[in-house]
Amino acid sequence: MPSAFQSGKALPFRLGTRGSPLALAQARELKDRLEAAHGTAHAIEIVAIKTSGDMILNLPLSEAGGKGLFTKELDLALALGNIEMAVHSAKDLPTVLPSGIEIAGYLPRADVRDAWISPHAPHPLKLLPGSVVGTASLRRGAMVRRLRPDLKIALLRGNVETRLAKVAKGEVAATLLALAGLKRLGLAAAATAVLDVREFVPAPGQGAIAITTRAGDSAMQAFLAPVLDAATGVALATERAFLRVLDGSCKTPIGAFAWVETDSIAFRAIVLKPDGSRFFETAVSGPLAEAKSLGEAAGQELAAQIPADFFEP
Repeated sequence: MPSAFQSGKALPFRLGTRGSPLALAQARELKDRLEAAHGTAHAIEIVAIKTSGDMILNLPLSEAGGKGLFTKELDLALALGNIEMAVHSAKDLPTVLPSGIEIAGYLPRADVRDAWISPHAPHPLKLLPGSVVGTASLRRGAMVRRLRPDLKIALLRGNVETRLAKVAKGEVAATLLALAGLKRLGLAAAATAVLDVREFVPAPGQGAIAITTRAGDSAMQAFLAPVLDAATGVALATERAFLRVLDGSCKTPIGAFAWVETDSIAFRAIVLKPDGSRFFETAVSGPLAEAKSLGEAAGQELAAQIPADFFEP
């Protein structure tokens, strides 16, 4: 299907996104970067699309259908030709995309760390015994329980502002959110503390903005090329290769983080039981050209160690 770029028409490129404040902020960041790269040569229209994940708020993602809840309506809009590109939080993308959809690339990655938000304690270790931490993330819940088995984990869904409001109202004693998202919303001051990646390994893709297009749309790929970041692409290729081996989804507490060091790629990952009582971790590095195979090998290493019933409660 030809894109508006290929046809040469003056129609605006349509950029699909979820409608949450954070998703719209990410879409505006991409739009601003493209306009800085191309000037006013081609207009870009942001199209907000409600996804299943935005509508199902009473269940953990692991029970509601997993990561595809935040992407399938955007994938459909691409497939039907209703948009030319879609913007996503990279950590929301399933490890296998639908046929005909591909990741064009990523914007430069922002801060990957988790932020701790609590009016009661500067760190999970300082929270009163038996306190309730709200999160929708199995990874964050498991990591909190790894440090503090006495703490209770409660489901906390909704956009960033909603979650912050629930902490402020005392519905939970604390929560954790991606620092990158807080910064993009101008809410970084809400963070009580920023957690070290060695203690709280980020979600694969955390801090990165991914752009998807129709597969084979070379004109749209060329349009996006000036704003895409190669180092982020290498890091995400490593993390997503690791996830694919472990069939990583919202049903699996996994942390994984890759970063470029001059001419090599470094990678660390952790897989936890949902209650945080046991975990397996790895840290490896290798040449940039072997980033994907490095992630796959790390996944195979951990998969060989994990018992069959490991993810049972």
